[in-house]
Amino acid sequence: MLPLELIRRDPERVRRAAELKGEPAPVDEILKLDEGWRAQLHKAETIKAEQNRLSKEFAKTRDESLKEKLRQMSDEAKIALEMADSVKHELDQLLLQVPNLFDESVPIGESEADNVVAREWGNKPEFGFTPQTHYDLGEALGIMDFERAARVTGSRFAFLLGDGARLERALVQFMLDVHTHEHGYTEVWAPMLVNSASMVGTANLPKFADMAFKVEDKDLWLIPTVEVPVTNFHRDEILEGDRLPMKYVAYAPSWRTEAGAAGKDTRGFIRMHQFSKVELVKVTTAETSMEEFEKLVADAEVILQRLGLSYHVLSMCTGDMGFAQYKKYDLEAWSPGVDRYLEVSSCSVFNDFQAMRANIRYRPAKGAPPKFAHTINGSGLALPRTIDAIMETYQRSDGLISVPEVLKPYMGGIELIGAR
Repeated sequence: MLPLELIRRDPERVRRAAELKGEPAPVDEILKLDEGWRAQLHKAETIKAEQNRLSKEFAKTRDESLKEKLRQMSDEAKIALEMADSVKHELDQLLLQVPNLFDESVPIGESEADNVVAREWGNKPEFGFTPQTHYDLGEALGIMDFERAARVTGSRFAFLLGDGARLERALVQFMLDVHTHEHGYTEVWAPMLVNSASMVGTANLPKFADMAFKVEDKDLWLIPTVEVPVTNFHRDEILEGDRLPMKYVAYAPSWRTEAGAAGKDTRGFIRMHQFSKVELVKVTTAETSMEEFEKLVADAEVILQRLGLSYHVLSMCTGDMGFAQYKKYDLEAWSPGVDRYLEVSSCSVFNDFQAMRANIRYRPAKGAPPKFAHTINGSGLALPRTIDAIMETYQRSDGLISVPEVLKPYMGGIELIGAR
């Protein structure tokens, strides 16, 4: 969340950021409640000061008439504090509705049409035939089944079978090996259910409650991304500054309702209710967060480069970057069968926005007062669309799919998917 002091000091900056993000921000209500909260606190403090004065007078004079006044003042102070607490609770809830600010390097724009291509890598593959989509390839080879998944669960689910399932497993192992052995991340196996406090900590609540699956009659949510438990790993902690940045990588399934996405990408292995990701998370200092953010993006790009996938990096504009993000890049891999780029990673730096919610702090030096940490995350990579891009990029005219060189050791040495 944004500090209340910032909203008091520079409400116009907060209003402008919210407007350019296309997000509502109850700035006026916050300022009004803040005024009421401080007034109640001042009232309670004034009463307590008078109470203290009368208590000292009573100690000297033993004037019995002061007893009743002291009792009344005690009740009045208690009521004022209760009212202050009630207003503060309402104020805190409104603060959770205010979007983050954005970095000055973020492009100004209203929609995905205003995102800017920061860089491109690789050449789009050329074929001597019309390339097929991943779903046509997958169903023809018997490694994807959407019809049975719809029967078993519903739409936006899929079965991966045989080499399809093995391809996902191979990608996960490959990504984890690169990020842990070469990029220095610590691997985490995280809970896949989290409580509401954890969802609030990463700004998934209250804003995105309709995008997540909740366990009935429990304060538990299926994780919309493994970023949630991993970021909250240090919730309510004060870290030593010399330990930062802390770098984590985690593989886990994710679950999203995809509310608001009706009719979009309903065909194929693109926009699923359940999907897997390898996620990168960093907790770092205010001074190094932007540098560490760029390094994380580069770490995700390494995976795409080694897989030999053509991709571009989008610098997301204000209107398409998200509620909590301070700056965001999307990595999109070219998928020739569907003839478009597919997002395989979103990488975001949040400044101290998440850390304030989750109360993650660090001590810059021994004996120094703690400061809020900065958090960063990004997929390195998300599995479904990476699989789509591989299948469509490495397809052959006979309908088989070549295995990318880096994945062959993880696929038991096989050269082709669908040859057996």
